Amino acid sequence: MKPILLGIAAAFFFGVTFILNRSMDLSGGSWHWSASLRFFYMVPLLWIIVWMRGNVKPVFQELKARFGTWFLWSSVGFVLFYAPITYAAGFGEAWLVAATWQITIVAGSLLVPFFYEGEGKNKGSRQKIPFKGLGFSVLILAGVGLVQIQEADGVNGAAWLHVVLPVLIAAIAYPLGNRKMMIVTNKRLDAFQRAFGMTIASLPWWIVLAVVGWFQGGAPTTDQLWQTFLVAISSGVIATVLFFQATDLCSNNPVKLAGVEATQSAEIIFVLAGEMWLLSIATPTMLSLFGVLVIMLGMFLHSYYGKTEVVQKKSINLAK
Repeated sequence: MKPILLGIAAAFFFGVTFILNRSMDLSGGSWHWSASLRFFYMVPLLWIIVWMRGNVKPVFQELKARFGTWFLWSSVGFVLFYAPITYAAGFGEAWLVAATWQITIVAGSLLVPFFYEGEGKNKGSRQKIPFKGLGFSVLILAGVGLVQIQEADGVNGAAWLHVVLPVLIAAIAYPLGNRKMMIVTNKRLDAFQRAFGMTIASLPWWIVLAVVGWFQGGAPTTDQLWQTFLVAISSGVIATVLFFQATDLCSNNPVKLAGVEATQSAEIIFVLAGEMWLLSIATPTMLSLFGVLVIMLGMFLHSYYGKTEVVQKKSINLAK
């Protein structure tokens, strides 16, 4: 029960990001600052965490040796992920963005052919799309479609695309960039080190975005400074630590691990409830709420199926 509770707590803090981004937009804050400030804050926060673990030097050694590669995939995994997410917050409710974001689990399956079995000298054939698991991905897409109906109804297509298209880009960029960096580091760095290195490598883009924000709307407001700091703390530190702790507790039990991963779909509920309470949004239609439930069901089944496959493969190997 403890890993599940920790996973749900992590989903809560991850959900804060969507609410605060929407709040900053409604109060007139520029999305340029909402995006860039988070990563400016993340540099010292991650530095402290990595330093306390005694792992700072290897990060800079990796950056020095392969900065071009780090810059490329950090731009994909961080910049093309978070900039579109904050941009979309200006055109749709936080719960809508959070629900649409669940497309990322589908994107993760479809990106499989971009990776190979083994790496380096042991590189083999391209990995194959897990078609059996795509049935659950279709279920997730159906849920996203149901959620989108409310937003699309009575809204011009251009405004609706300002939510869907950016989040779609982010949903593809995030798993692609992070998986590529996992390959590049090849287990030489842990998750905290990798996040720290990617934050540093992506800084040039955040500086450019901040400069654009400055010329378009001036300096960020005091409220935006505080809210982006809360985003960095809640999503970048607390949620990550809670989730890592939850997965560590059941790393040797695939079924329990699947349950922990499925708890992240709870962020949709937290975002919806929080936005209704803090931002006084209108209650979604029953159809949209049903779509949220379909998304959560699809994510749970997708995660559970994946871990069941692992158990079956281990059983077959043991039998051999």
